[in-house]
Amino acid sequence: MIDKVVPDPVDAVADIADGASLAVGGFGVCGVPETLIEAVVKTGAARLSVVSNNCGLDGVGLGLLLNERRIARATSSYVGENAEFARQYLAGELEVELVPQGTLAERMRAGGCGIPAFYTLGGVGTLVSDGGLPWRYDPDGSVALASPSKEVRRFGERDYVLEEAIVCDFALVHAWRADRVGNLVFKESARNFNPLCAMAGKVTIVEAEEVLATGELPPDEVHLPGIFVQRVVPLPAGIDKRIEKRTVRPRPAGATGGEA
Repeated sequence: MIDKVVPDPVDAVADIADGASLAVGGFGVCGVPETLIEAVVKTGAARLSVVSNNCGLDGVGLGLLLNERRIARATSSYVGENAEFARQYLAGELEVELVPQGTLAERMRAGGCGIPAFYTLGGVGTLVSDGGLPWRYDPDGSVALASPSKEVRRFGERDYVLEEAIVCDFALVHAWRADRVGNLVFKESARNFNPLCAMAGKVTIVEAEEVLATGELPPDEVHLPGIFVQRVVPLPAGIDKRIEKRTVRPRPAGATGGEA
């Protein structure tokens, strides 16, 4: 069997060239392949097209690449937590394709399964299907490039819009456990877009919190088989896991530090 472990994250992403397309896992700050993104920052790759549910936060995750103007185009479903993303988009510095979240997930899954396109209810009768969503603005605020209209077809008594699959040059993924041939296990909410991104990449690079010997992962526990994975980067112990929005209950009057 092929050992897919690459110890150095910079070596693992070294062939990501200018103009490459990247499918990047994560949801908010959960399950984001931060070590691999930081490695891409170090390589200097620019004019990247990224496909990710959201484009990170200011200075976090894909926000690192965004701050350095290294992303030319983003395909996402939610971008509301990143002020720099909004600024670049509205200033005409960044092209953005907004996609309904379920559609984005299915477009990547379809790409991994070899399905070129599919029909869905999502977006029918809106600018998603009719066209006209601003993809890129001019600096003066006018629309420089708008989304095209899409094919709509009736099945039974309902209309469906045709959506094309997504396949990217590379995928960057965060996993909880991996073995040395790339079988993956994702933990809880980090099993969000990561498996789908892994499927959509021609070359899938995974950072894993724990890397086991081949055969140590029980087959019934594997969430994504190693056939979709080309490289595995072990993460150091004790990595920092961010909390996007920390909320706590008010402490009851008279409570001491030892009380729940």
